[in-house]
Amino acid sequence: MFKKCQSLYLSCALFRNIFLFAITNVEANGWLSGHATFYGTNQDPATLGGACGYDNTIHAGFGVNTAAVSSTLFRGGEACGACYQLMCNYNTDPKWCLRGRSVTVSPTNFCPPNNNGGWCNFPHQHFDMSMPAFLRIARQGNEGIVPVVYRRVSCKRRGGVRFTLKGQSSFNMVMISNVSGSGDVKAASIRGSRMRRGTWLPMHRNWGANWQSSIDIRNQRLSFKLTLIDGRALVFSNVVPSTWGFGQTFSSRNQF
Repeated sequence: MFKKCQSLYLSCALFRNIFLFAITNVEANGWLSGHATFYGTNQDPATLGGACGYDNTIHAGFGVNTAAVSSTLFRGGEACGACYQLMCNYNTDPKWCLRGRSVTVSPTNFCPPNNNGGWCNFPHQHFDMSMPAFLRIARQGNEGIVPVVYRRVSCKRRGGVRFTLKGQSSFNMVMISNVSGSGDVKAASIRGSRMRRGTWLPMHRNWGANWQSSIDIRNQRLSFKLTLIDGRALVFSNVVPSTWGFGQTFSSRNQF
């Protein structure tokens, strides 16, 4: 009987050590440590497009699982549209974390630093999440901030990449949204139907997910070439008709 109990004890101890090793060594498996809070308690989550320039996160394809991220993660707007899988670190904070729960969020806003040692200050890796997303991994209460582990994951969007035309007169910007794959656009180029065949004009990031061109593109069919942060590139030919107007959104048939 003693040997049986001793064997059971050793088995349980071994299991416990393996479990703790897995939790405390998540970074070795591509997980990183950070913290999370929530914001927009009384706001419609669809309006939390913020510094990325998404007018409505639902229409842009992100739903309500969004977050404002610290400057370390935001990267000057390059992170807009990326996907991060988060888990509340139950081993560190069992009172407020939900065990084994995860949620995938996309950065749609910037959490600005302050001079008082705030969580969004460099070099903190912080997610200020929409309340619906936060409550997927943590309990609601007075804690305010919880420890998390996170990692980059591939984005899975419904439908094709979307292009929203913004601006007025000869000033134009294109908001790019609903991007699968890595989700974050590294470079964008545009080609109007009046341009020489095979010619692509590089665009520059004006702010967030809004890209600007330096030519008058009115009354032309428009094609785009996008390159994601992971190097994947795709051409969207004649996705915008020549009859387009400012404020319109056009969805392509192509997707990463």
